[in-house]
Amino acid sequence: MALIVIPFALGYYVSYLLRTVNAVVSPSLTSELGLTASGLGLLTSAYFVGFGLAQLPVGIALDRYGPRRVEGILLLVAAAGSAAFAVGGSMVSLTGARFFIGLGVSACLMAAVKGISLWYPPEKQSSKTGFVMAAGALGALTASKPLEMLLPFLGWRGVFWIMTAMSLVAAIVILRVTPEYKSTVKSDTVNNEFKKACRIFTSSAFFKFAPATTFFPGGFMALQSLWAVPWLMNVEGMSLADAASSLLILNGGMLTGQLLVGFFGTSLVSRGFSPLYIMRAGYGTYIVMECLILFGVGPSSLLWYVLGISAASNSQTYIASSKGFPNDILGRVVTTFNLMSFIGAFAVQWGMGIALDSMKCNGHSINTALFVSFAVLIGLQFLSYLALYKKDKVISI
Repeated sequence: MALIVIPFALGYYVSYLLRTVNAVVSPSLTSELGLTASGLGLLTSAYFVGFGLAQLPVGIALDRYGPRRVEGILLLVAAAGSAAFAVGGSMVSLTGARFFIGLGVSACLMAAVKGISLWYPPEKQSSKTGFVMAAGALGALTASKPLEMLLPFLGWRGVFWIMTAMSLVAAIVILRVTPEYKSTVKSDTVNNEFKKACRIFTSSAFFKFAPATTFFPGGFMALQSLWAVPWLMNVEGMSLADAASSLLILNGGMLTGQLLVGFFGTSLVSRGFSPLYIMRAGYGTYIVMECLILFGVGPSSLLWYVLGISAASNSQTYIASSKGFPNDILGRVVTTFNLMSFIGAFAVQWGMGIALDSMKCNGHSINTALFVSFAVLIGLQFLSYLALYKKDKVISI
């Protein structure tokens, strides 16, 4: 059974590296190619465009063809995108390459969730998903200080050639090692498959889990990839180096949390603690940690570390949300909720920026603007947390 988890964990590790690598190589890209800040933002965000547009088609493909073929083939696309980025010399070529990288890794986590649901009993799924997501957390750590240390020797092009090789290796391992999927459900027309996917958005189970998926994983990605550092530097008065260290602590907490879920998830479920229960406990702790950070109560490093640990409960979203849907559309269900988390990341990241600019234009300090923006995010998360207590209802699509 390790031959199922390990290949998918490798794929998710590579996908997280590719998601976050631009944060480290961006100074080199900017200086070499003369990119503006908006140009760099557009180039980097092309990953999310490719990733997001692929989610519903990927869900249908996972249900039709299984995780082995879908992720294996798409990782070859990621390898091609990485190679194109390594040789790119213009804004247009790099943006296009980044789009195909996002498209290529769009199935990495969802294929793992689908595979785990197919080949593991329910009581082991929380644990196995935790291990896969721990690999992603390790990818986030690798794409920070370790990658920064290698950059002077490899250059940003060398880094992307390594990403190309890693994507190829992950694709080959998945295609050669993981089991083939044989669907027992008769395939429908593509048009009807999309109609089924769209009906997920009107189901009661969607309205139960979608708000939390939008504002917890989405909000965490927005903080992790952008707004945590301005908060640490302006509100907590840290230097850039200290803020980067705190970000490393946050990512270390996320890795710890995913490993805890991996090692103890099966035991918790066997004792009656369902994935939904783990979600509620984790998100409740997450809100408490955010409130303590907001008001500066307690040691900063510990608060950010525990925040990262509690964010690991994100891994249970896909298992808990799938219980409200028939198993034959699981691929579409998990990719739908994954799409919501990326919509949340985009909305929170952009929305906080708009709020900060607006408040600063009205004479408020950056500290006040950050405090209010962070407080609004916590309020939205609390409201979405309450929705998790709605009664479960299995639907037919």
